[in-house]
Amino acid sequence: MKNKSTFSRRGFITSAAAGAAAIATIPSSGLIASSCAGPTASPEAKPRLIPKPQFNGKPKRGVSLYSYTGVFGVTMTMEDCFIDINDMEAEGIEILANGHIPNYPDPSEEWVDWWFSMLNKYNLVPAEYGHWVDSRRQAGRTLTSKESFDMIVRDIKLAHKLGFKVGRTKLGVIDETLTPVENWKEFIKMALPVAEENDFVMCPEIHMPTVLKSKMVDDYVDFIVKTGTRNFGLNIDFGVFSTKVPNIPGMDQFKPSQPEDIIPLLPYVHACHAKFGNMSDDLIETTHPYPEIIKILVDHKWEGYLLSEYEGPGMNEPEYASDQVRRQHVMLKRLLGEA
Repeated sequence: MKNKSTFSRRGFITSAAAGAAAIATIPSSGLIASSCAGPTASPEAKPRLIPKPQFNGKPKRGVSLYSYTGVFGVTMTMEDCFIDINDMEAEGIEILANGHIPNYPDPSEEWVDWWFSMLNKYNLVPAEYGHWVDSRRQAGRTLTSKESFDMIVRDIKLAHKLGFKVGRTKLGVIDETLTPVENWKEFIKMALPVAEENDFVMCPEIHMPTVLKSKMVDDYVDFIVKTGTRNFGLNIDFGVFSTKVPNIPGMDQFKPSQPEDIIPLLPYVHACHAKFGNMSDDLIETTHPYPEIIKILVDHKWEGYLLSEYEGPGMNEPEYASDQVRRQHVMLKRLLGEA
């Protein structure tokens, strides 16, 4: 392997969005268009039904398509990703709306039919819908609460149309420690009735360098408790437990959360990003304390999705990320008592 550069999340937005745009413009006779953008639905198209998630008192395994960032639309189509996930015997799939939905936010009905046909063909559940509130999309000002509300409503309705019940609702931030914009409570509260109507839970992601014992997390939990809502929760990214401090300016003082810090938050956690950076040849993740994390989730009978999110070297090398995700799922099967 020659190139082991790491993709940042900002890099993903540009890379994956470009891939989705390219997929949407390739003629229907092309390889990528036929297996990723989706063929024209036939008159015999099946109803838009999805496989049902399994609830057995323990976490469920899934994969975020973010893991395939470097190869999506290049050497792997979306159907290739479905095949890969199904072959791991994983159950759930996460997509990032502006990177994986052709013509987002207005996909064609033919593509929506194709999406459901893929879920059924590969027996996958739409586990989490990743979307953004681009609060700082215009230089010199943040979006108003009404503008942010309109953006969230657009995505809630699209997520519902595609069968998602949980969203990784990425709020706009005002600093490098990921502090959300000041008006987040206002526009989230405005969106709660729409989320309830569409059976959807908005979940901001708790991501490094945020730690679980922090004012930010306390504020989110306080909002949930005070409103009594079931339509706002948390997504915990396992990067908060990382034992390897990333080589990023200002991160040299990062002290990871301890696995037990997640326990009081579990009633509010609807999905987890099973972040990882390296699976060894003996199938051990070397940068996060996975045995301790999974044991806590199992002991507390947490039943949400563990969505593999590979963020390490080789993301743009054919088959490398897929190999890493496959290794992680062998490890997860063992830790979950499935193998």
